[in-house]
Amino acid sequence: MKTALSTTTTTFSLKSIFTDFKEITKAGLAISVLFSSIAGYLLGFNDNQPFQWSVLLMLCVGGYCMVGASNAFNQVIEKDLDILMDRTKNRPVPSGRMSSGVALAVAGLLTVIGLVLLYMINPKTAMFGAISIFLYTCVYTPLKTITSLSVFVGAFPGAIPFMLGWVAATGDFGIEAGTLFLIQFFWQFPHFWAIGWFLYDDYAKAGFYMLPTGKQDNGTAMQVILYTVWLIIASLLPSLGYTGKLFVTPYAAVAVFLLGMWMLFYAIQLHKKKTAKAARTLMLVSVSYISLLQLVYIIDKFLR
Repeated sequence: MKTALSTTTTTFSLKSIFTDFKEITKAGLAISVLFSSIAGYLLGFNDNQPFQWSVLLMLCVGGYCMVGASNAFNQVIEKDLDILMDRTKNRPVPSGRMSSGVALAVAGLLTVIGLVLLYMINPKTAMFGAISIFLYTCVYTPLKTITSLSVFVGAFPGAIPFMLGWVAATGDFGIEAGTLFLIQFFWQFPHFWAIGWFLYDDYAKAGFYMLPTGKQDNGTAMQVILYTVWLIIASLLPSLGYTGKLFVTPYAAVAVFLLGMWMLFYAIQLHKKKTAKAARTLMLVSVSYISLLQLVYIIDKFLR
């Protein structure tokens, strides 16, 4: 009986540790970010820089570690604010299931592992990984309670994963990687403003005002539409022949344009309705949009 109880307790403890690790690293978010890096890698490799499973594996593990570390640092810094919001109060640190010291140790370890793995790919990949974690934790996170421009700052580390895959594949940051960065940079704004809209009341409890005007108003909704238009333009740049080795066929360009119109439709719906439901729908569409866009680019590369 005692042995069975001990085994059950150990199993429960291991399960709890694993669950808390997933929560403090935001596993769902980290995996979606990894998809962008994988897409960039698949677009970047070529005859001179051939596909390597070892590089892709290091990119995945190292990338997860960097995203996880950023999220863990963020949760330590914001623990006193997280406890005020319904969405975040049950996270490991604010709920008391994990101490700040342990969370910092996890974040530090993940940072070291991530940087080492990315450096083993090439120094530029590690450099951009380090820039990403610095901007997210040391600039974006503190600015969230000061100014809505935090979204602009946060768009920089948020846009790095897509182009990071290209840099991992080629060891080079040129017009191709810059274009991938630009696409995901403009995508950040309608995506995060949609989140800021439907979580407006919860964010307000902690003093976070993520919307560009600070309000759920016409000004914010118009900027969502504007940045969606910029996103569509950026996503079509590879079809114009000015982005080096990164290019798509006219067929792919049509698919990319239609995806953009799909997202723009829901951005306009937010402007018309100005409801939390419309904002949530736009957020979900934006997540599907960026993944489908990347798939179109990849499929186009392998079919042409």
